[in-house]
Amino acid sequence: MFSAPLHFSFTLSSLPPSLPPSLPPGEIAIRVFRACTELGIRTVAVYSEQDRGQMHRQKADEAYLIGKGLLPVAAYLHIPDIIRVAKENNVDAIHPGYGFLSERSDFAQACADAGVRFIGPSPETVRKMGDKVEARSLAISAGVPVVPGTDGPIASLEEARLFAETYGFPIIFKAAYGGGGRGMRVVKEYEELEENYQRAYSEALTAFGNGALFVEKFIERPRHIEVQILGDKYGNVIHLFERDCSIQRRHQKVVEIAPAADLDPNLRDRLTSDSVKLAKQVGYENAGTVEFLVDKHGKHYFIEVNSRLQVEHTVTEEVTDVDLVHAQLRVCEGRSLSELGLIQEQIRVNGCAIQCRVTTEDPARGFQPDTGRLEVFRSGEGMGIRLDSASAFPGAVISPHYDSLLVKVIASGKDMATAAAKMHRALSEFRVRGVKTNIPFLQNVLSNSQFLQSTVDTQFIDENQDLFIMKPVQNRAQKLLHYLGHVMVNGPTTPIPVKAKPSSIDPVVPTVPMGATFDVAMRFLYECPWKRLQELRSLVPNVPFQMLLRGANAVGYTNYPDNTVFRFCEVAKENGMDIFRVFDSLNYLPNMLLGMEAAGRAGGVVEAAISYTGDVSDPMRQKYSLEYYVHLADELMKAGTHILCIKDMAGLLKPESSRLLIGALRDRFPDVPIHVHTHDTAGAGVAAMLACAEAGADVVDVAVDSMAGMTSQPSMGAVVACTKGTSLNTGVALEKVYDYSEYWEVTRGLYAPFDCTATMKSGNADVYENEIPGGQYTNLHFQAHSMGLGNKFKQVKKAYAEANKLLGDLIKVTPSSKIVGDLAQFMVQNNLTGKEVEERAEDLSFPLSVVEFLQGHIGVPHGGFPEPFRTKVLKSLPRMEGRPGATLPPLDFDALEAGLRLSHGNDITTEDVMSAAMYPKVFEEYKEFTKNFGPVDCLSTRLFLDGPKIAEEFEVEIERGKTLNIKALAVGDLNKSGQRGVFFELNGQLRSVLVKDNVAMKEMKFHPKALKSVQGQVGAPMPGKVIGVKVKPGQKVTKGQPLCVLSAMKMETVVNSPLAGVVTVIHVNTDSSLEGDDLIMEITAEE
Repeated sequence: MFSAPLHFSFTLSSLPPSLPPSLPPGEIAIRVFRACTELGIRTVAVYSEQDRGQMHRQKADEAYLIGKGLLPVAAYLHIPDIIRVAKENNVDAIHPGYGFLSERSDFAQACADAGVRFIGPSPETVRKMGDKVEARSLAISAGVPVVPGTDGPIASLEEARLFAETYGFPIIFKAAYGGGGRGMRVVKEYEELEENYQRAYSEALTAFGNGALFVEKFIERPRHIEVQILGDKYGNVIHLFERDCSIQRRHQKVVEIAPAADLDPNLRDRLTSDSVKLAKQVGYENAGTVEFLVDKHGKHYFIEVNSRLQVEHTVTEEVTDVDLVHAQLRVCEGRSLSELGLIQEQIRVNGCAIQCRVTTEDPARGFQPDTGRLEVFRSGEGMGIRLDSASAFPGAVISPHYDSLLVKVIASGKDMATAAAKMHRALSEFRVRGVKTNIPFLQNVLSNSQFLQSTVDTQFIDENQDLFIMKPVQNRAQKLLHYLGHVMVNGPTTPIPVKAKPSSIDPVVPTVPMGATFDVAMRFLYECPWKRLQELRSLVPNVPFQMLLRGANAVGYTNYPDNTVFRFCEVAKENGMDIFRVFDSLNYLPNMLLGMEAAGRAGGVVEAAISYTGDVSDPMRQKYSLEYYVHLADELMKAGTHILCIKDMAGLLKPESSRLLIGALRDRFPDVPIHVHTHDTAGAGVAAMLACAEAGADVVDVAVDSMAGMTSQPSMGAVVACTKGTSLNTGVALEKVYDYSEYWEVTRGLYAPFDCTATMKSGNADVYENEIPGGQYTNLHFQAHSMGLGNKFKQVKKAYAEANKLLGDLIKVTPSSKIVGDLAQFMVQNNLTGKEVEERAEDLSFPLSVVEFLQGHIGVPHGGFPEPFRTKVLKSLPRMEGRPGATLPPLDFDALEAGLRLSHGNDITTEDVMSAAMYPKVFEEYKEFTKNFGPVDCLSTRLFLDGPKIAEEFEVEIERGKTLNIKALAVGDLNKSGQRGVFFELNGQLRSVLVKDNVAMKEMKFHPKALKSVQGQVGAPMPGKVIGVKVKPGQKVTKGQPLCVLSAMKMETVVNSPLAGVVTVIHVNTDSSLEGDDLIMEITAEE
């Protein structure tokens, strides 16, 4: 029909209402380009300035810029520029795709006026069908049933009120000049009317350039059935049967099926007949869709005609084997339907096809759009799977300018069950990283029995809330790359005491993983302590495990409700713990008895540990005399302990005091196992432990030679060698000790940044004077050197001894040792002597830990609190009498678990609840870390602390049989967002991550983020643009009151107040562009 081949220009007018932000004109443009190429037609694309990198440019034979200086949406709506490009480049016809200009009659007319063919209906038909009111009138004239509604667009809110009064609620607002769910709002009661009217008008204006609305009675629980039609220039119209689009959210289709399941044949005939009848009445040409609602009685109602190709046209193509785009192009050339072989009687439906719209939305947060960079994109493929996408590739940027569709996945099979199975399999093969997607939600839909076995209506998603219980995406590999990249750019996430690099030599990994203290595992290693215990128990099933229990403080540093301590012991025992070494930092008996009872009731072996201080061999030091320790042991034996322990945290036991103390205990309790724990700070640990053994101790703690001495335990090799050939022979072969020590000697090099020998070169016998516990001695030494006070460490130690005396000469074990240390540092920082502190106690502002100790927060010290020092410090502050935890209300574990599930998903375990009960803030930080970086326990120590070197290749086993091969390639330059690209090779494929440079970020200004932990900070629920602020600073607001309106991907969202209060600060203005969680405003809660 044409003397020359057609040339097609594709614009953002071809953007469908559901096209992805990363693929602006993408998916449909490429779909049409491919059809043109198959037919030998040259193609021309247009693009906005922001879309220079989009794939549709590359797929076209030619591409030209439009809308220079305009925002993307405005550029693609700029009709004069589009027509200019078409005429300058000899374009014969324009395909509008779907969305934007595809249903604009003025655009179709502009094409006609310019002598460029519009691939679609005539301008007049587009106008009639685009005007929902006129289309409705035409349907009535054609005898097609319609839903009760207004005769024309309403002019005011008052008209909407009158309609609602006449027909009752619910009603629905619809955009008069567009579809796709934009400008569509359901109103169920009078109070919602005004707000929804405003939102619908604004959305319609933004999406279609005209905010006109009409109102209809809302049909509840309908099926949404649409019929594909195709007409030619000669008055011929056929249908290609129906599609079921009932699975929707926010009136936007999510899953489409052809043909509709369990549709009554008579109803099908009526739907298709009415569609063809209406199309013929208006002289419909080209492809279009007639949409209906079908109520529960099987009655159908016309709702609209989409005078364009639909997003879901693919399923019709799959079941009818008709290429709709080919047909559109040929009809535009002037071919008749019969010439194309499209005769109604010959159109058949074969099998079933399902389309899923994979979008960059988060179903768990109300389908909020997500934006960002696609770090990974891997699609599902195989027999029966079709993918229609555009710029879905690693590195593509998902912007808030367009809709959230990423890729359309179409599955075909002999029946619905087969198609659903193929779809589910294909979706499970997808790997999309960098943005959230709705894939887990779609998989739930495809597994739903109602979806598979019966018909569904438009309420399907709303009524099946279990669809939102989604299996979390693991994303382990990419998270690990993020972590490694973070370390390469910003250094270790764990605080490093000294500037030293881990050794580059890895030891031969032992067969058993090593443990860590409960909070250190979460706080610094970002590992679950329970998982460590479970792994150890699995690997070592027959060796007793022991843990330390701080009495009423469990494994924390504060008081807990009694039921929390009991529950902790139960969970620990269930996870494989055997022996509970129970102690208290003050030897406060009520605290110890609670811990012993909890451990015993859980079924554990109870080892009561007496914390040691002073010197029982020195007659001049009688506060902690031999009689004190023996009396305390008597009380613990009465309470039912199975084992007695002496816990010498500072290494104060001398050989003579060891013989006296252990000898007295052995004489008093000849049949009870005695365990001794000490530190070797002074260097006399081996002699003291040998003396303990000779006096009757059954167990003494030692450390392997390469890790022994100084503030650690005495040497294992030395004790084994010294007892060899004696009655105390351990039976341990020295050769085994040497081999074991060699492993740990190499391992120690990996922890060079934490090695005490970096600042501490030897032990020191002055510990007998200052009585600083071994672990704290090391920490204080590190702190002094890191603050440039290494030369004042002697002063710190002296202040520690004075602080101990001021507090009444305490048992010093965490947390009591920290209290003494805090007071000592306070004295050094303020250049105060012990005498000056005592004299000025009423005027000084003491550390909180000191004040709380004197209030009685950790119990009552032996001999009572120091007076008058206590009275001077506390003044009128309240005092706590008796066991601190006794007055605490029981912890509601069910409520805690519910809160954790709300925050972190349904994979919360009993152990997680216990971790949160012990360390709420640490647990939250741990969960946030693992959310961002995944489980890092699979990394070697060196990689965890220091990251890989450039060009280094290594393997990471994330689970049995799944090993990642990683190579670090490069760290990029700083970008304008304060980020650096870090490049890796993962399993042979290039991967990259963007990492914020923390140093650079401090020098750059960014919008503040809302802190979830701060009540009253209101953050953006999604990236978007502020189109209206509804409150002012100083204004009182109620909970749920609208604060501002955000627009993203053409969808408007009202941000409501999370609490009642007063607006103090507003951080945004109209037109502010926000990222997710950007701080919008701050509200002070009502008192």
